[in-house]
Amino acid sequence: MKIPPRLRRVLTRLTRDTSFLALGVPLHLCIGFLLFMIFGLVWEIIEGHDASVPVVLGFAVVLTVLCVPALTAAQRWRFRQLLGIDIRPPGWRRPRRQFGYHCLLGTLLGGLEALLLSLLLAGLAAATVYVWIWGAPFTWRADHPGYTTQAFYVTLAGLAALAAVPSLAAALVRLETRLGPELLGPDPSADLVRRVADLTESRAGAVDAADAERRRIERDLHDGAQQRLVSLALNLGLAKATLTDLPPEVREVIDTAHREAKEAIEELSSLVRGLHPAVLDELGLDAALSGLAARAPLPVRLRVDLPPELPQRATPAVEAVAYFVVSEALTNIAKHAPQATRADVTVTRLGGILRVVIADDGMGGADPSKGSGLTGLAQRVRSVDGTFRMSSPLGGPTMMSVELPCPM
Repeated sequence: MKIPPRLRRVLTRLTRDTSFLALGVPLHLCIGFLLFMIFGLVWEIIEGHDASVPVVLGFAVVLTVLCVPALTAAQRWRFRQLLGIDIRPPGWRRPRRQFGYHCLLGTLLGGLEALLLSLLLAGLAAATVYVWIWGAPFTWRADHPGYTTQAFYVTLAGLAALAAVPSLAAALVRLETRLGPELLGPDPSADLVRRVADLTESRAGAVDAADAERRRIERDLHDGAQQRLVSLALNLGLAKATLTDLPPEVREVIDTAHREAKEAIEELSSLVRGLHPAVLDELGLDAALSGLAARAPLPVRLRVDLPPELPQRATPAVEAVAYFVVSEALTNIAKHAPQATRADVTVTRLGGILRVVIADDGMGGADPSKGSGLTGLAQRVRSVDGTFRMSSPLGGPTMMSVELPCPM
């Protein structure tokens, strides 16, 4: 006989839930037994019946205290093996919650589990009452007229109890899965701190990986495509200089190709510098920003104050973010603030903070909330846990302030 899939799922879940609850009864009630014994011994001390009671009481208290960590480990095993819920070790900071779970909630949960299992056994016994009657001697049936009607009502009551058991068991399991991880697991605040630290570390790894990938692309472009374009431009230049007897149309084609090759080299060089400038790795942030200021289409006053007594430079990711912030800011000034006559770039490092300030004397009105390139700049700064601030009132001036963390 094939069992319907829905009934199979119900039976599987009921088996899992009842196994979980049945295993919880001794784990929950054993601490209740110890507490009951302790209360009894305290009452004996109050009554003054036996002088040896305090020794037994001390032993019972010590046994209770020692049982709590073992019961916590057993409960963690029960949740993991039967429900697939992994409760991490609570650590030494949460004994109060463990005692509360085992000494207060444990007895209550153990009683509910025992009642539910008793209901299940009673329902099974009542639902199969006809089997018990058929196994009884004939004389018993003869001495109990009307047993068939009574057995019918008992069977209905048993079936009703069995029908209620799955939902009651599921509700009790849900209750325990909410209380158990909360009271037997680690402190939620400590867990949150750990998760934030893990996310910060993983994000730093992702930023470093992206920076390394940009450097690899820059090397590949510089050593591959850019060199091929340089070779092509040289060959075209030689052809234009040596092949003087070619028709004018052919010379014009060679001249055009030579010019386009040189323009492609310039564009590729600009792209390579935009990916990750080599001077940033070789000479540091000061030299890289000096190159940006020299190439800017408007006068730039640059001041870089990086104290030489600091033991090390900022991380490559932080230096790259500072470089691209200044590069994008100067580009935006040239594009969107043609009325600006100069720009000021100030880079200072105070302890663990690298501060970059870019200002211009334009007419202002820049708004990062309008989805311009300033939004991308803010996102790039936040990728290394930095802060981005901008002030650009109508009429100017515009000032962008970026603070980047530099662990000492």
